[in-house]
Amino acid sequence: MPSQKASRNKTIELSSNEEKSYLKRCIKLNRKFELADVLDKTILQDSLKAIDFLPEKCVDLMIVDPPYNLTKNFGSSVFKETDITSYKKWLNKWLKKTVRVLKDNASLYICADWKTSIAIPEIASKYFILQNRISWEREKGRGAQNNWKNCLEDIWFFTISKEYTFNIDAVKIQREVIAPYRDNNGVPKDWFEEGNKRYRLTHPSNIWTDISIPFWSMPENTPHPTQKPEKLIAKLILASSNKNDVVFDPFLGSGTTSVTAKKLGRHYIGIEREKQYAAIAEKRLEMAEKNQNIQGFEDGIFKARNT
Repeated sequence: MPSQKASRNKTIELSSNEEKSYLKRCIKLNRKFELADVLDKTILQDSLKAIDFLPEKCVDLMIVDPPYNLTKNFGSSVFKETDITSYKKWLNKWLKKTVRVLKDNASLYICADWKTSIAIPEIASKYFILQNRISWEREKGRGAQNNWKNCLEDIWFFTISKEYTFNIDAVKIQREVIAPYRDNNGVPKDWFEEGNKRYRLTHPSNIWTDISIPFWSMPENTPHPTQKPEKLIAKLILASSNKNDVVFDPFLGSGTTSVTAKKLGRHYIGIEREKQYAAIAEKRLEMAEKNQNIQGFEDGIFKARNT
């Protein structure tokens, strides 16, 4: 008998029957499809094959969290660490396929850890315009006896052209004001009160310290080993897309990009080859129909740290 979960453990898990049921909602591509056929779908397939069957210029925003160059178990498959030259070849192999599906004003974000991050701009700059690099703090990193604790990841921001969407007001961060100023009439200068505290909405930088990694007591948590937080993906979607735009993730994992896109009123296309994670993605999409909450994002405002 499997051990019973603790009462506060909200990790999303599926029985074998539930997995089979949710997998019936997924599709597989074997020919060129129209946008209506793949829109708001989870594609259960290897990205290297499925991307070729997607319509041309159908994607407004692509968010990619590819396997890092680490030996990692992803369900029934293992991604094995290799030398950096081989990893660059692998990056190039699938990344060049995505150019065809992106609109002329599309944006894309590519996630990386500190070690593989050096490969991203070299390969992606062959096809896209580099706009920025976001570095964000993973507070979960393991400690080491003879090195610095690893708790940093990067997100590389590219665009197809110099014309692209960026909604700065949608991603401002609420921070507490330590020294609130007032003008000569006593009116607060660029801050507001909430309860007994004072806050200001500030422009976000490319250093993010307000992200919490999903853990067992968070409703979005899944068994996926490299799951990204909905709050992190929400920032990318709100900044670089508009309502009803199409958000594409060729390495969907347990569905965070698709789920967050749905919660924020965007369309989505996700590709995932592992049955377990594709099924969990479909479960989370079903849950999102009743609950659009994104932890750490309340009333259109990003809080300084998830609580």
